[in-house]
Amino acid sequence: MDKNTMDSCTKIIKDAKNMVVLTGAGISTESGIKDFRSRTGIYKLAPEYILSLDYFYKYPKEFYQFAIENLYHPEAVPNKGHQILAKWEREGKVSSIITQNIDGLHQKAGSHNVIEFHGTIRTATCQNCGKTYSTSEMMTRLDTMEDFYVCSHCKTKRKEDQFIKPDVVLFGDTGEWFSTEGFNYILNLLRKADCLLVLGTSLKVTPFSTFPQYKSAGVPVIIINKGDTPYDFAPNTFVIKESIGTTLARMDENIN
Repeated sequence: MDKNTMDSCTKIIKDAKNMVVLTGAGISTESGIKDFRSRTGIYKLAPEYILSLDYFYKYPKEFYQFAIENLYHPEAVPNKGHQILAKWEREGKVSSIITQNIDGLHQKAGSHNVIEFHGTIRTATCQNCGKTYSTSEMMTRLDTMEDFYVCSHCKTKRKEDQFIKPDVVLFGDTGEWFSTEGFNYILNLLRKADCLLVLGTSLKVTPFSTFPQYKSAGVPVIIINKGDTPYDFAPNTFVIKESIGTTLARMDENIN
Protein backbone atom coordinates (compact mmCIF):
# COMPACT_ATOMS: atom_id res chain seq x y z
CA MET A 1 0.00 0.00 0.00
CA ASP A 2 1.44 3.38 -1.02
CA LYS A 3 2.28 5.30 2.18
CA ASN A 4 1.76 8.76 0.66
CA THR A 5 -1.72 7.82 -0.59
CA MET A 6 -2.55 6.26 2.77
CA ASP A 7 -1.35 9.33 4.68
CA SER A 8 -3.31 11.70 2.42
CA CYS A 9 -6.51 9.64 2.76
CA THR A 10 -6.13 9.37 6.53
CA LYS A 11 -5.80 13.16 6.85
CA ILE A 12 -8.86 13.74 4.65
CA ILE A 13 -10.95 11.38 6.78
CA LYS A 14 -9.58 12.82 10.01
CA ASP A 15 -10.75 16.30 8.95
CA ALA A 16 -14.09 15.14 7.50
CA LYS A 17 -17.32 16.31 9.11
CA ASN A 18 -19.78 15.40 6.36
CA MET A 19 -18.46 12.31 4.59
CA VAL A 20 -20.81 10.40 2.29
CA VAL A 21 -19.95 6.72 1.78
CA LEU A 22 -20.90 4.67 -1.28
CA THR A 23 -20.68 0.91 -0.74
CA GLY A 24 -21.04 -2.14 -2.96
CA ALA A 25 -20.61 -5.90 -2.78
CA GLY A 26 -16.88 -5.65 -2.01
CA ILE A 27 -17.50 -4.66 1.60
CA SER A 28 -19.89 -7.60 2.13
CA THR A 29 -17.62 -10.21 0.57
CA GLU A 30 -15.36 -9.67 3.59
CA SER A 31 -18.30 -11.03 5.63
CA GLY A 32 -18.49 -14.12 3.42
CA ILE A 33 -21.30 -12.95 1.12
CA LYS A 34 -20.91 -13.65 -2.59
CA ASP A 35 -20.79 -10.72 -4.98
CA PHE A 36 -22.59 -10.68 -8.32
CA ARG A 37 -20.13 -9.98 -11.10
CA SER A 38 -16.80 -11.59 -10.22
CA ARG A 39 -15.58 -14.92 -11.64
CA THR A 40 -17.17 -16.71 -8.68
CA GLY A 41 -20.15 -14.37 -8.32
CA ILE A 42 -23.87 -15.08 -8.40
CA TYR A 43 -24.22 -14.26 -12.11
CA LYS A 44 -21.94 -17.21 -12.89
CA LEU A 45 -24.49 -19.48 -11.21
CA ALA A 46 -27.46 -18.21 -13.18
CA PRO A 47 -28.34 -15.60 -15.81
CA GLU A 48 -29.27 -12.09 -14.72
CA TYR A 49 -32.87 -12.56 -15.88
CA ILE A 50 -33.59 -14.71 -12.80
CA LEU A 51 -33.34 -11.50 -10.79
CA SER A 52 -35.83 -9.69 -13.02
CA LEU A 53 -39.41 -8.59 -12.38
CA ASP A 54 -40.59 -10.65 -15.35
CA TYR A 55 -39.05 -13.85 -13.98
CA PHE A 56 -40.50 -13.19 -10.52
CA TYR A 57 -44.06 -12.93 -11.87
CA LYS A 58 -43.68 -15.94 -14.20
CA TYR A 59 -41.91 -18.25 -11.77
CA PRO A 60 -42.41 -16.93 -8.22
CA LYS A 61 -41.58 -20.22 -6.49
CA GLU A 62 -38.32 -20.71 -8.41
CA PHE A 63 -37.46 -17.04 -7.88
CA TYR A 64 -37.87 -17.35 -4.10
CA GLN A 65 -35.85 -20.55 -3.97
CA PHE A 66 -32.98 -18.87 -5.80
CA ALA A 67 -33.20 -15.63 -3.81
CA ILE A 68 -33.32 -17.32 -0.40
CA GLU A 69 -30.41 -19.60 -1.26
CA ASN A 70 -28.18 -16.93 -2.83
CA LEU A 71 -29.22 -13.50 -1.49
CA TYR A 72 -30.44 -14.10 2.05
CA HIS A 73 -27.66 -14.41 4.64
CA PRO A 74 -29.14 -13.92 8.13
CA GLU A 75 -26.08 -15.57 9.68
CA ALA A 76 -23.64 -13.03 8.19
CA VAL A 77 -22.07 -10.60 10.65
CA PRO A 78 -20.57 -7.15 10.02
CA ASN A 79 -16.83 -7.04 9.42
CA LYS A 80 -14.23 -4.49 10.48
CA GLY A 81 -15.15 -2.21 7.58
CA HIS A 82 -18.82 -2.01 8.62
CA GLN A 83 -17.85 -1.48 12.25
CA ILE A 84 -15.47 1.39 11.53
CA LEU A 85 -18.04 3.17 9.37
CA ALA A 86 -20.51 2.95 12.27
CA LYS A 87 -17.82 4.30 14.61
CA TRP A 88 -17.09 7.20 12.27
CA GLU A 89 -20.80 7.98 12.11
CA ARG A 90 -20.92 8.16 15.94
CA GLU A 91 -17.86 10.43 15.86
CA GLY A 92 -19.55 12.83 13.41
CA LYS A 93 -17.41 12.04 10.37
CA VAL A 94 -19.85 9.97 8.28
CA SER A 95 -23.16 11.68 7.53
CA SER A 96 -24.68 9.06 5.22
CA ILE A 97 -24.05 5.65 3.70
CA ILE A 98 -25.61 4.94 0.31
CA THR A 99 -25.32 1.23 -0.40
CA GLN A 100 -26.00 -1.12 -3.28
CA ASN A 101 -26.09 -3.99 -0.80
CA ILE A 102 -29.31 -5.63 0.36
CA ASP A 103 -27.92 -7.54 3.36
CA GLY A 104 -28.48 -5.00 6.16
CA LEU A 105 -24.93 -5.39 7.53
CA HIS A 106 -24.41 -1.64 7.87
CA GLN A 107 -27.39 -1.45 10.20
CA LYS A 108 -26.26 -4.56 12.09
CA ALA A 109 -22.94 -2.80 12.70
CA GLY A 110 -24.73 0.21 14.19
CA SER A 111 -24.93 2.66 11.28
CA HIS A 112 -28.20 4.62 11.29
CA ASN A 113 -28.10 6.93 8.26
CA VAL A 114 -28.19 4.20 5.60
CA ILE A 115 -29.91 4.47 2.23
CA GLU A 116 -30.47 0.99 0.76
CA PHE A 117 -30.55 2.10 -2.87
CA HIS A 118 -31.30 -1.40 -4.19
CA GLY A 119 -33.68 -2.31 -1.36
CA THR A 120 -33.42 -5.07 1.24
CA ILE A 121 -33.71 -8.87 1.22
CA ARG A 122 -34.91 -8.87 4.85
CA THR A 123 -38.56 -8.16 4.00
CA ALA A 124 -41.14 -8.71 1.26
CA THR A 125 -44.32 -6.77 0.52
CA CYS A 126 -47.75 -7.56 -0.98
CA GLN A 127 -48.02 -5.61 -4.22
CA ASN A 128 -51.74 -4.96 -3.59
CA CYS A 129 -52.33 -4.16 0.08
CA GLY A 130 -48.79 -3.33 1.13
CA LYS A 131 -48.59 -5.85 3.98
CA THR A 132 -44.96 -6.57 4.85
CA TYR A 133 -43.64 -10.05 5.62
CA SER A 134 -40.21 -10.89 7.00
CA THR A 135 -38.09 -13.15 4.81
CA SER A 136 -38.05 -15.75 7.58
CA GLU A 137 -41.89 -15.74 7.39
CA MET A 138 -41.65 -16.26 3.63
CA MET A 139 -39.34 -19.23 4.17
CA THR A 140 -41.91 -20.80 6.51
CA ARG A 141 -44.69 -20.13 4.01
CA LEU A 142 -42.62 -21.70 1.23
CA ASP A 143 -42.28 -24.90 3.28
CA THR A 144 -45.95 -25.08 4.35
CA MET A 145 -48.12 -23.49 1.62
CA GLU A 146 -48.62 -24.11 -2.10
CA ASP A 147 -49.18 -20.47 -3.13
CA PHE A 148 -46.95 -19.09 -0.38
CA TYR A 149 -46.15 -16.00 -2.49
CA VAL A 150 -49.82 -14.89 -2.60
CA CYS A 151 -50.85 -12.52 0.19
CA SER A 152 -53.21 -14.02 2.77
CA HIS A 153 -54.63 -10.67 3.81
CA CYS A 154 -56.26 -9.26 0.68
CA LYS A 155 -58.28 -10.29 -2.35
CA THR A 156 -58.12 -9.06 -5.95
CA LYS A 157 -59.43 -10.32 -9.26
CA ARG A 158 -55.95 -11.18 -10.48
CA LYS A 159 -53.86 -13.41 -8.25
CA GLU A 160 -50.70 -11.76 -9.59
CA ASP A 161 -51.74 -8.48 -7.96
CA GLN A 162 -51.48 -10.19 -4.55
CA PHE A 163 -47.94 -11.46 -5.09
CA ILE A 164 -45.56 -10.83 -2.19
CA LYS A 165 -42.38 -9.45 -3.74
CA PRO A 166 -39.06 -9.26 -1.89
CA ASP A 167 -38.17 -5.64 -1.19
CA VAL A 168 -35.17 -5.71 -3.51
CA VAL A 169 -34.91 -3.72 -6.74
CA LEU A 170 -35.01 -6.25 -9.56
CA PHE A 171 -34.13 -5.73 -13.21
CA GLY A 172 -37.11 -3.96 -14.76
CA ASP A 173 -38.15 -2.72 -11.32
CA THR A 174 -37.95 0.63 -9.54
CA GLY A 175 -37.32 1.22 -5.86
CA GLU A 176 -38.31 4.05 -3.54
CA TRP A 177 -35.01 5.87 -4.19
CA PHE A 178 -35.54 5.78 -7.96
CA SER A 179 -38.28 8.41 -7.70
CA THR A 180 -37.56 12.07 -8.49
CA GLU A 181 -37.85 12.94 -4.79
CA GLY A 182 -35.59 10.07 -3.71
CA PHE A 183 -32.96 10.81 -6.31
CA ASN A 184 -32.93 14.54 -5.50
CA TYR A 185 -32.52 13.75 -1.80
CA ILE A 186 -29.42 11.68 -2.57
CA LEU A 187 -27.98 14.31 -4.92
CA ASN A 188 -28.39 16.92 -2.19
CA LEU A 189 -26.41 14.71 0.22
CA LEU A 190 -23.65 14.32 -2.38
CA ARG A 191 -23.44 18.05 -3.07
CA LYS A 192 -23.01 18.80 0.65
CA ALA A 193 -20.34 16.13 1.24
CA ASP A 194 -16.83 17.23 2.20
CA CYS A 195 -15.45 13.82 1.19
CA LEU A 196 -16.73 10.90 -0.87
CA LEU A 197 -15.59 7.45 0.31
CA VAL A 198 -16.23 4.66 -2.21
CA LEU A 199 -15.92 1.09 -0.90
CA GLY A 200 -16.16 -2.20 -2.78
CA THR A 201 -18.00 -1.12 -5.90
CA SER A 202 -16.88 -0.98 -9.53
CA LEU A 203 -19.23 1.99 -10.12
CA LYS A 204 -20.45 0.47 -13.38
CA VAL A 205 -24.15 -0.09 -12.62
CA THR A 206 -26.39 2.88 -13.37
CA PRO A 207 -27.76 5.02 -11.86
CA PHE A 208 -25.59 4.33 -8.77
CA SER A 209 -22.47 4.72 -10.91
CA THR A 210 -23.32 8.37 -11.63
CA PHE A 211 -23.27 9.49 -8.00
CA PRO A 212 -19.63 10.68 -7.82
CA GLN A 213 -20.41 13.13 -10.62
CA TYR A 214 -22.69 15.11 -8.29
CA LYS A 215 -20.15 15.99 -5.62
CA SER A 216 -19.09 19.61 -5.34
CA ALA A 217 -15.96 20.74 -7.20
CA GLY A 218 -12.74 20.11 -5.32
CA VAL A 219 -14.21 17.56 -2.90
CA PRO A 220 -11.82 14.59 -2.58
CA VAL A 221 -12.84 11.05 -3.53
CA ILE A 222 -11.26 8.01 -1.85
CA ILE A 223 -11.83 4.69 -3.65
CA ILE A 224 -10.99 1.43 -1.89
CA ASN A 225 -11.78 -1.35 -4.34
CA LYS A 226 -9.76 -4.28 -5.65
CA GLY A 227 -10.96 -3.77 -9.22
CA ASP A 228 -10.90 -0.73 -11.49
CA THR A 229 -13.57 1.97 -11.59
CA PRO A 230 -14.30 4.64 -14.24
CA TYR A 231 -13.24 7.31 -11.72
CA ASP A 232 -9.76 6.01 -10.82
CA PHE A 233 -7.93 8.78 -12.71
CA ALA A 234 -10.32 11.65 -11.95
CA PRO A 235 -8.87 14.79 -10.34
CA ASN A 236 -8.50 14.79 -6.54
CA THR A 237 -9.16 11.04 -6.43
CA PHE A 238 -7.18 8.58 -4.30
CA VAL A 239 -7.28 4.87 -5.15
CA ILE A 240 -6.36 1.98 -2.83
CA LYS A 241 -6.70 -1.59 -4.13
CA GLU A 242 -6.55 -3.38 -0.79
CA SER A 243 -8.90 -5.03 1.73
CA ILE A 244 -11.53 -2.56 2.92
CA GLY A 245 -11.52 -3.75 6.53
CA THR A 246 -7.73 -3.75 6.82
CA THR A 247 -7.40 -0.32 5.17
CA LEU A 248 -10.08 1.37 7.26
CA ALA A 249 -8.64 -0.18 10.43
CA ARG A 250 -5.21 1.31 9.65
CA MET A 251 -6.75 4.69 8.94
CA ASP A 252 -8.76 4.61 12.15
CA GLU A 253 -5.64 3.76 14.19
CA ASN A 254 -3.77 6.70 12.70
CA ILE A 255 -6.68 9.09 13.25
CA ASN A 256 -6.94 8.33 16.97
